Amino acid sequence: MSVDKTIQMLIFEGNPNKMIMCESSNSNVRVYKVSRNELHEFEKRDDSKNTGIYFLFGKDDNNNTTIYVGEAENIISRLKQHILDKNYWNDAVAIISNNNFLNKAHIKYLENEFYTLAYEAARAGIINRTIPTRSSISEYDQATLEGFINDTKLLVNTLGYKVFDLVDESDSNNAPLFYIKATRGANAKGKMVSDGFAVLKGSAIASSVTNSYPSGSNKRRRYLLENGIVSSEFIFVKDYAFNSPSSAAAIVLGRSANGLTEWKTEDGLALKDTLET
Repeated sequence: MSVDKTIQMLIFEGNPNKMIMCESSNSNVRVYKVSRNELHEFEKRDDSKNTGIYFLFGKDDNNNTTIYVGEAENIISRLKQHILDKNYWNDAVAIISNNNFLNKAHIKYLENEFYTLAYEAARAGIINRTIPTRSSISEYDQATLEGFINDTKLLVNTLGYKVFDLVDESDSNNAPLFYIKATRGANAKGKMVSDGFAVLKGSAIASSVTNSYPSGSNKRRRYLLENGIVSSEFIFVKDYAFNSPSSAAAIVLGRSANGLTEWKTEDGLALKDTLET
């Protein structure tokens, strides 16, 4: 059963674009969001030298969100090494324990877990060159870290990064389903979610696109294919959330589309009509 959570947030200098610290009730997780050019301010804090994990967020050439998942026994020292990275990043999110209980085995385990979560959610392009190795820890530590992971996901999501959210975790399974079946093999189903519209695993997209296909949709289509979210057979291999029903419909149909009218229930009722009732 879901329970309410209280989150404490400190916005340094009253500027959310610089540095934010947040924690949730009854948790030992502390999360810092630090902009790239504010690492010197983060370094002034004693806990910036704690053991923990971190995420680097940026954008690729097509404006898709990217993430790097890392771990360090001294967070600030490792973050400073990333300043000259070839892959540009804008914000660092550092996760530590407020009682500094994490050790090397813990953070290697957490690094692998969050890499896997980011891969399964497919909401951001992962720029790690290799899959982080997973350390072997006791059952007691696994149970402890499971709560740590859940609290971290909550806080990172609160900061605006939904990169670890699976569709079924973030939205009700009772949400109505909508369908598209059209030419060139398009045959998909999806549902409204909190941050847009999700096309569900097993949906097929059009095998080709029209000459007038918008460039933005074409870039998204290539991204989905190149990152294995859509297979070479043009099938979604996992649930994927788009920012709107229309962007989802355009990918499925291979042409410009109004998602409010293209997505329909099994009874043929358009999405826009369900929203008006």
